[in-house]
Amino acid sequence: MLIYKIFRSDEWQDLVAQGETSGAPIDLADGFIHFSTAEQAAETAAKHFAGAEGLILAAVETEALGEALKWEVSRGGALFPHLFRKLRLSEVTAHWPLPLVEGAHRFPEDMA
Repeated sequence: MLIYKIFRSDEWQDLVAQGETSGAPIDLADGFIHFSTAEQAAETAAKHFAGAEGLILAAVETEALGEALKWEVSRGGALFPHLFRKLRLSEVTAHWPLPLVEGAHRFPEDMA
């Protein structure tokens, strides 16, 4: 199963340069890296990245994350994937720009 992480441009550039990341400031504060399922990603973008340009959407296969990936109750009682270790660039299976179009982020049609 694929899960998704939304990166600001500088966060994505840091991941590419360093080969791993502990996540965004919110991830560091919470002690885990926040991910979303395909069904949750648009709402995550609207809630946490409203109006932000230059975003990157990264896909990660859950099987690659092992036991460090936990599904926890969050927004609206839904289960969200949380990674309790650094994310490695080698674990990102695909990434796309997430353009802001007429006030909303346009997600790629080929995300599963």
